[in-house]
Amino acid sequence: MDEHLTEGYSEPCKQCGAVSWALSDGCQFFCRNCHNVIEKTQDVVDVSSFILNNKISSISSSSRKKTRREGGREWMVCEGFQFILKLQAEALVGLGVCPQFKTDVLWDFWKRYLQITRQAYTRSPVNSFTNTVYLSSESEPESAFLSEASDQTEPMSASGHSTDGRSSVCSGSLDAACYLSAKERRSRQLMNMPRTLALCHLALLWLREAITLADLLRLVSRRLIPYINVYEEFPEEMQFYGRDAIIFRVETIPSYRKVHGEALQMAEILQLPAFPPVTSDCLLNPALLSLRYLMEVNLPDELHSLVCRVIEKSAMGKESFLTFNPSKPKSTFLFYDLQAAALIIVTMKLLFKLDDHVEWTLSRKAVKKDDQGKKKTSKQGSKMFSLKAWYMTVHPALERARQREELFEARRPWKSKKVLIPAMKHKAVVLKRRRVVEQLQSSFHTLTGSVPEQQSSSPSSFQFLWGQEEDSDGPSLHHKRLNCMLEKRGKEKWLVNQAYWHTDLKRCHKKDCRDHYSELKHSLPRMYVWLLGLFSFLLRVSEAQVHKEVVEVERRLLLRKAVPEEDNHKHRKRKGRKTSSSF
Repeated sequence: MDEHLTEGYSEPCKQCGAVSWALSDGCQFFCRNCHNVIEKTQDVVDVSSFILNNKISSISSSSRKKTRREGGREWMVCEGFQFILKLQAEALVGLGVCPQFKTDVLWDFWKRYLQITRQAYTRSPVNSFTNTVYLSSESEPESAFLSEASDQTEPMSASGHSTDGRSSVCSGSLDAACYLSAKERRSRQLMNMPRTLALCHLALLWLREAITLADLLRLVSRRLIPYINVYEEFPEEMQFYGRDAIIFRVETIPSYRKVHGEALQMAEILQLPAFPPVTSDCLLNPALLSLRYLMEVNLPDELHSLVCRVIEKSAMGKESFLTFNPSKPKSTFLFYDLQAAALIIVTMKLLFKLDDHVEWTLSRKAVKKDDQGKKKTSKQGSKMFSLKAWYMTVHPALERARQREELFEARRPWKSKKVLIPAMKHKAVVLKRRRVVEQLQSSFHTLTGSVPEQQSSSPSSFQFLWGQEEDSDGPSLHHKRLNCMLEKRGKEKWLVNQAYWHTDLKRCHKKDCRDHYSELKHSLPRMYVWLLGLFSFLLRVSEAQVHKEVVEVERRLLLRKAVPEEDNHKHRKRKGRKTSSSF
């Protein structure tokens, strides 16, 4: 029955010397004479070959053979990253991102990356190992997300070593050694864990979704997006040990700056065209994004029109400025959320000056005007916005939120639940140690009567709740008026505050530039530093990064290039730290 399936193999059996082969149920060759099973399997052509840019080769099922490692199979590191991207995409879609994020944009970016780096979708792959693909039993497009990253490479020998002499004994994956070499990582532009988030960020930006980079990292921190110890979700047959842990195990969340830099590099690697334009109705537009942050920090709604005025004066609302175009050398990859926060801070400096003196004077003026209004109307409740009252409301809420965050971080289990095995020969010892640790932890909780507290994670975009509700962080100030900060001169409104201070706006040379904020912090007004700290907490970035973005906005607003020609004569007279300002 099997003659027509085994007729192409005429090697004699190594045990009895006979040439009489048959196929087992697992499609492995065995000798009919002595029943010796060999590693030879039946060759089957996979009909699920794919086409991408007319450069695709067929897939052979010989790459899917099982290894001797307790039922595991051969797998590549890029396959592990593909599985992680799949989990992250599914989590984001579950949080409300459109389904095209996973099925179209992110998946296309990933295929483009594999082809450009010649790991798949090419007739001349750079790998010297047999690339394998995890074929999921799920329906499309989930199975397609995992089943389309194969390429033709050299086969493994029967001893488990690759034909180029490298061994896979020290890791479950075949090519982990390549990812541990800094030279190969740079030359081949290989993937890493922060780049999975960078790729998600680029895909979100391409779709102009409302999830900013700060939001993405906060969702990762809340474990709503898989990242920390995500290798625990790997299928059992993808054996994970040894060098694999260095590549996939992460116990910290990358910084905002790190992911932003990786996203910029990935955009260059992928050679992406211009992104869809950030129009006025796009949620990443600073006009709409600043409105969200004004609501977050409990500032008056009237302030939004002034922020929009700053956006207009600084020319920061133009599509050409906001739209990312990697194909243009001078195109900048904007910090959209930091930019919106900086615009709010600059507007507040224009209104209140924030020099630890003028803002309190204006607050007393607002309280006085409120008292006069109460006497005339005999109605209780303040209508005028007072910066002092706002500070007294927001500061305690900010301190409570910081304490909650510190407690959450302290109680969070960072260590993996899945045992990490450095090498298969140490597996028994490692498992025994883990059992002992778990038994001791269980005994401790039983004796102390304590139960590990489970923190509920909310996917809300807002971190504060303002209003009259019982669990709110304080009363809402959105309805307050800014009449005391503006005065009418003819038909136009002018700022009561007629001075604006700023730090040095001169640009440094990129190679010599350093963190100037640490040098300036002790001399800056305390109210300004506190405001930087507020947005630093909300966006999970350093105060220095917020201050740097404030300086960028001030450069565009105050320097000659951002000023219309008819107003240039006014700015020629402005010298020193103080400048007269009008709205």
